[in-house]
Amino acid sequence: QVQLVESGGGLVQAGGSLRLSCAASGRTFSSYNMGWFRQAPGKEREFVAAISWSGSRSYYADSVKGRFTISRDNAKNTGYLQMNSLKPEDTAVYYCAAVAALVTPARPDEYDHWGQGTQVTVSS
Repeated sequence: QVQLVESGGGLVQAGGSLRLSCAASGRTFSSYNMGWFRQAPGKEREFVAAISWSGSRSYYADSVKGRFTISRDNAKNTGYLQMNSLKPEDTAVYYCAAVAALVTPARPDEYDHWGQGTQVTVSS
């Protein structure tokens, strides 16, 4: 088992930046692929980005490509999501997730472990 705790959310103006962190504890974080998802009120959870266990491969939703960057520091058992040029439509609760074997990064049902989420609000 791995436990995940997100942090770094908050209120920011459009065009601003935030960096989310996902701190992992329990089993070896470096064994897990990691993803970020978000869910806005009344909408389904949607894929944002994912990164392989080694950090060598990353994947992005089209809506965030070029603005968001996913990364990880296995020595610190922490994953990150750097969000730049934020837009009001990025407003959502952001969740990090982890899974040992990843086939389809954008599918939330592939992930075994989830954090509690952190709220990101972008004002216009």
